[in-house]
Amino acid sequence: MKLALDRIAPQSLQPEQRADYRLMRDQVELMLLRFGTTRDHEHNPTVYVELVGNALFTPFVLDYAPKPQRFQSIIERLDRVPTLMQQAKQNLRDAPEVWNRVAQEENDGNLRLIDDTLRRNVPPELKSEYDKAAGGALASLRDFNAFLSGDLSKKTSDWRLGKKVYDVKFKWTLDIGKTPAQVLNEAETALKSVQAEMRKLARTQSIPEALNAIAQRHATPAAYMNEAKRDLEEATDFIKAKNLVPLPGPARLDVIETPEFMRGIYGVGGFNPAPALEPQLGAFYWVTPIPPGWPRERVESKLREYNEYGMQELTIHEAMPGHFVQFEYANRVQPQTRRVLRNLYGNGPYVEGWATYTQQLMSDEGYLNNSVPLRMTFLKQMLRVITNAILDIRLQTMHMTDDEAMDLMLTQAYQEKEEAAAKLQRAKLSSCQLPMYFVGWRGWLDVREAYAKQLGPKFNLSEFHKRALEESAVPLPVLNELLQY
Repeated sequence: MKLALDRIAPQSLQPEQRADYRLMRDQVELMLLRFGTTRDHEHNPTVYVELVGNALFTPFVLDYAPKPQRFQSIIERLDRVPTLMQQAKQNLRDAPEVWNRVAQEENDGNLRLIDDTLRRNVPPELKSEYDKAAGGALASLRDFNAFLSGDLSKKTSDWRLGKKVYDVKFKWTLDIGKTPAQVLNEAETALKSVQAEMRKLARTQSIPEALNAIAQRHATPAAYMNEAKRDLEEATDFIKAKNLVPLPGPARLDVIETPEFMRGIYGVGGFNPAPALEPQLGAFYWVTPIPPGWPRERVESKLREYNEYGMQELTIHEAMPGHFVQFEYANRVQPQTRRVLRNLYGNGPYVEGWATYTQQLMSDEGYLNNSVPLRMTFLKQMLRVITNAILDIRLQTMHMTDDEAMDLMLTQAYQEKEEAAAKLQRAKLSSCQLPMYFVGWRGWLDVREAYAKQLGPKFNLSEFHKRALEESAVPLPVLNELLQY
């Protein structure tokens, strides 16, 4: 297909313009793949469910206007939910079982959001208007769940892309100049290298024994959220003391519970940046609480995986100095058109790679008094990052089985069974997203090494971070080029 972008000669553009062109090209190619080949709107019901959840939850939590005005927007959106769900039923032809099941679970979260959370918070003067809009929305969402569990459940399809389609999506999603086969080879080599480093740190213990001792140190379910807030303060103080990266400010970051409709994909935690054109509204670091009704063994598994040091790593990655700091820089890019482009269509390996790279950075710089348990936990999470890439490539293109995937995570990456099962589900819900962490982590280290080599004795770590973050989420090979100027 001939594209308008084809009429532009990238080499005739200035460096920043070439970076913008690259992002636009990536997104156009991905959209053509999505609507012309994979046709997500015909097979993936979570698309519609998450659209509803985000549309309602965003104006509820973002304080961009007085509460009555925001709830008026919520009411208007509720009025449109029945039309959307009717269109969803018309569009959906079949769905993989796991996509169908997760869509129903997330839709249950939408129902609770509308019928409980929003209803309890609606301003009194809008209550009758809200009740009317909510009634129609709730009826259509319940009907949609009935459709998913009934008609659509009988029309199953495969969640695997297959090698041909996966290779194309991989190219335009990651934009790293490497094939899936090259990344798979690098990941399997890195797996052995990280395991070797962990064996040295474990000394007289085996790796599982050392990790088991670390896993015993964890919060109670009731203290889970408070621990995340404490970790955020501790990480922030360390970054300021070491001047690892200049922290842009003033900025607001809130730690809140993950909305139910997002938990099917985001698991234990996640991050939502401030809007690109309204950064003063603040960002959110999501932490998923442990539900009261969970079986004891499931609770214990989650607490072991996200123990004292696991929560530190999560906070570093999602908040400080990971995603929060990266997006605060992104929200200062000028001109605003470039800011919006690089925020909305930013390169995934840049974004996830920075957050993963900062986990290594904090440990390398001596966080928590050069804590060995922290380093072991970081390395364990890097095994997860590495196996993320292996899982995605092998599951999508090489018919890796569930048993093989679980064995890889449990015996090679030492994950808790609860965590591994959740990751396997996530791997089936998405494609080409899980490798972002591995290729991004390695990519950031490569960019830093090239920049340090270029500057020699003049290299300054904090200055490198500032310059690289000021570019926002361009493909990492492009970032390397931009830093040469």
